[in-house]
Amino acid sequence: MSKQRIVVVGNGMVGHKFIDTIIGNENSNYEVITFSEESRLAYDRVQLSYFFSGKTADDLALTDAAYYEENGIKFVLNDKVVDLDFENRNVITASGRVEGYDKLVLATGSYPFVPPIPGNDQEHCHVYRTIDDLEAITKSGESSKVGVVIGGGLLGLEAGNALVNLGVETHIVEFAPRLMAVQLDDGGGALLKRKIEDLGVHVHTEKATTEIVDGENCRYRMNFADGSFLETDMIIFSAGIRPQDELARSSGIAIGERGGIVINNHCETNVEDVYAIGECALWENFIFGLVAPGYQMAKVAAAHMHGDHETEFTGADMSTKLKLLGVDVASIGEVHGTTPGAQSYTYHDEIEQVYKRLIVSADGKKMVGAVLVGDVDAYGTLLQLKLNDMDLPANPSVLILPAADGEESVGVGVDALPDTAAICSCFDVSKGDIKEAVASGCSSMAELKSCTKAATGCGGCTALAKQVLDSELANLGFEVNTDICEHFAYSRQELADIIRVKRIKTFSALLAECGSGLGCEICKPAVASILASYWNEYVLEDAHVGLQDTNDNYLGNMQKDGTYSVVPRMPGGEVTPDGLIVIGEVAKEFNLYTKVTGGARVDLFGAQLHQLPTIWKKLVDAGFETGHAYGKSLRTVKACVGNTWCRYGVKNSIGFAIDLENRYKGLRSPHKVKFGVSGCTRECAEAQGKDFGLIATEGGWNLYFGGNGGMRPRHGDLFASDLTDELLRTYIDRIYMFYIRTADRLQRTSVWLENLEGGIEYLRDVVINDSLNINAELEKEMQSNVDNYQCEWKTTIENPEKLKRFKHFINSQEQDSGLTYKVVRGQRFPLAKEIEITELA
Repeated sequence: MSKQRIVVVGNGMVGHKFIDTIIGNENSNYEVITFSEESRLAYDRVQLSYFFSGKTADDLALTDAAYYEENGIKFVLNDKVVDLDFENRNVITASGRVEGYDKLVLATGSYPFVPPIPGNDQEHCHVYRTIDDLEAITKSGESSKVGVVIGGGLLGLEAGNALVNLGVETHIVEFAPRLMAVQLDDGGGALLKRKIEDLGVHVHTEKATTEIVDGENCRYRMNFADGSFLETDMIIFSAGIRPQDELARSSGIAIGERGGIVINNHCETNVEDVYAIGECALWENFIFGLVAPGYQMAKVAAAHMHGDHETEFTGADMSTKLKLLGVDVASIGEVHGTTPGAQSYTYHDEIEQVYKRLIVSADGKKMVGAVLVGDVDAYGTLLQLKLNDMDLPANPSVLILPAADGEESVGVGVDALPDTAAICSCFDVSKGDIKEAVASGCSSMAELKSCTKAATGCGGCTALAKQVLDSELANLGFEVNTDICEHFAYSRQELADIIRVKRIKTFSALLAECGSGLGCEICKPAVASILASYWNEYVLEDAHVGLQDTNDNYLGNMQKDGTYSVVPRMPGGEVTPDGLIVIGEVAKEFNLYTKVTGGARVDLFGAQLHQLPTIWKKLVDAGFETGHAYGKSLRTVKACVGNTWCRYGVKNSIGFAIDLENRYKGLRSPHKVKFGVSGCTRECAEAQGKDFGLIATEGGWNLYFGGNGGMRPRHGDLFASDLTDELLRTYIDRIYMFYIRTADRLQRTSVWLENLEGGIEYLRDVVINDSLNINAELEKEMQSNVDNYQCEWKTTIENPEKLKRFKHFINSQEQDSGLTYKVVRGQRFPLAKEIEITELA
C-alpha cells in the first residue's frame, strides 16, 4: 500500500502539533513535508517574552531537524508557498519548487495588524510576532530611552514587558477605554491599569494615533486625535492579529466576510482534501487566537485523515490565566453582560488591589463568566464550574470572597469533577485520561507527565493534575505517603520542625526521638541539610560526616571520571588581579581544566582526591573560601557592576551583591539557591531567573522570588517594590528561613512557591504582615547561621585527622592511575568511550 502524501503549509506551533500527532499515530501511512517561511522550525510563541530574559531560539524550539529526520518528516525553510494547483494537486513556492499532495493542511497562522498610520514603516517601528521581530526590537532598545506599545491587549502587555526588560521608559497606548478590552470588564481593566502604572509603566487609554513624525527630544513623535502627543524612540505595534489567508484567498478557497479560511467541524475547507487549522481558520465565524484550540484542530484534522469521522472540532474555551507585567489576570467565559438576565457578585479590595467579579445565570444556578485581577487563586475552581456546567453553591459569592482566618477557601473537590473535565487544555488531557493512566500504573507526577503529557505545556494545570493523581491513587486504595523514608514517619517539613523545636543536634538523637532503624541514603543527607540549616556546625564532624552524600563528604563535586571540581568563592563575581593570578597558578600547577561559569566564578576541573587539600591550602592562603558548589546551599550571587561603572546603573549592585553573598554563604537549604542583582532595569544580571532576584530602581530595590533557570525555567514573582537596603535584607532573611522550614526534600524555591497554598500573596502575608507571628524567630535563626559560618575547607586543612580521608587508597599514597585525557583547545578533557570531543576548525 503506497503512502499518502501530506503537505503542511506553515510550521508554527499548530502545524508542528499536527505533524507530531501524525508521528504519534502508530497506524499512520503517510509521507509528510512541511514548509516554513521562517529560517527555523517551530518554536514556542507563547513563551516569546522569555527571549528578553535570557532564553535563546534553541530554548524556545519545539522540535529540531534530527527529530523530523528520525521520523521521516521532510521540511523546507525560508521558502514561502505562493500558489496552489488543485487540479494537479500541487503546491508551488516562491523559489519555484513544486510538491504534490494527497492531503493539504493550511497552518499559515496569523499576522500582526498594523494600523494605517502615516509613518508606521520607519526603522524603529516593529511588530511583536517572531524571533526575528524580537531580535530587531532588542537592537532598537540598545539605542533607545523611551519605547511605546500601540495596543493594550494580551500581546500588547507582553510587548510592554519586553520593553521593561530592555530597560527603556515604557508606555502603552490603547484605543479602547480600558486594557484587555476583550477579556476584562471596566473594574478589572481599571485595576490592571493601576497595578501596571504602579510598576512604572505609563498607560494611555482612549488614544487614537493619527501620525508618527520626527520628534524633538526623542526619535519620533506620536500625534493623537485629541490633540495630545507622545515622544518615543521606538514603537511596537500590537493592535491585534489577522488570519493569514492570502494563499487560500488567491487560490479560490472560501474566505469569511472579515477574513479567515472557512472550515467545518472536521477542519475541512470547501476544497476537497484541503484542511485549515489554527489562527488562519474560521469556524462558525470565529477565529481562535489561542494555541490550545489550534492544537484541538490539529488533532481533529489528523483523525479525519485517518478515517475517524466521529471526532469533531466544536469550538473551544477561551478562558485565560496570565501574568502580565507581574500582574496576575484571569478571565473565564462571558464577562461583558450579553447573557440575558445575568447577575453578578463583585469583590473589590482597593488596599490589597484585588478585583473579582463572578457572573451567574438569572436563576443563580450556573456560572456565566468571571474576571480576576490581582488574585487568581480561584481560577481553577471557577474554570471547572464553567467548563463542566456544574451547579453553583447556594451562596455563589463564597467562591470569590477571601476565606476568614482559620478557614479554607471554597473550591471544587476533584472527586466532584466528571471524567470529561479538561485538566490540561494544551494536550487535551481529561480527568478520565488521568484515571486511566493511574489504573495502568502511573503513581507519580513524573510518570503522569510521561504517559499523558499533562502539565508539560504551559504548566498551569500542574497543581490540579497532581490533585487528581493523588485522589485517584487514594480511591484505588493506595496511601499517598509523604513520609521522607521508611525510617521516619514524617515529611521533611515535619522533621525540620522537630529538629528546630526540640533543638536536636545529631542524626542519632533524631533517630532516638522519632525514628527507627539506621537511616538510609534518603533521610541521612536530608537530615544533614536540616541540621546544617539550623545549627551550621562543621559538616565533617564525627557526628555528621556519615550523613553526607559523596559531594559534601569530600567538599567537592565529583565528575564523571572520578575527579573533583574546585570552585573558590568569588562574591558577586569580584576578584582582584592577584586573586586571578593565584587561581591561574593553581590551575597550571595541577593541570586543571578551567572555565568561567554563568554565575561569575571560575571552576577548576580534574583534581584528584589526594590533591584537594593541597589545592585548597594554596587558595585559602591566598584569601579564598570554599564556593560550596558541592552543597545544596547558596551557590552564587550574580551581579552587574551597577552604578560604580555603568552609565545606566542607579544603585551599587556589585557592592550589595557581595554583602548578600557574604551574609548567606554556606547556608544549607532543601536545594541550591542562586541570587541575581541588577543595577538597573536593563537586567544584565538576569535576576528574574534566579531564586532571589534584585533589580535596582530609582525608588530602591524590586525583589523577585522563585525564579529558576534549570530544567523548567521560570520567572520569579515580584514580591515587593522600592525597598531600602535594610528592609530588603530583612525580607530575604525571612523568606529564606521560611523556605528552609517548610520545603520538601530537594525542592527548588520555584516549585515550593508554586505548591505553596496561596502562592506569592500568602508569602507576602507571612513575611511582610507577620501573619504567622514567626518573623522574629526567622530573623534570629538566620542571624545564628550567619554568626556560625566557617569556611569548611579552611577548617579541614587545619585538622590532620580530617585530611586522612582525602586519599584514593586506605593503605597506599598512590594516586589514581586509570585516568586518561585528551587535549582540546589547550586544555585537557577526560577521555571516555561514550563522549566524543571535537575541536572546531
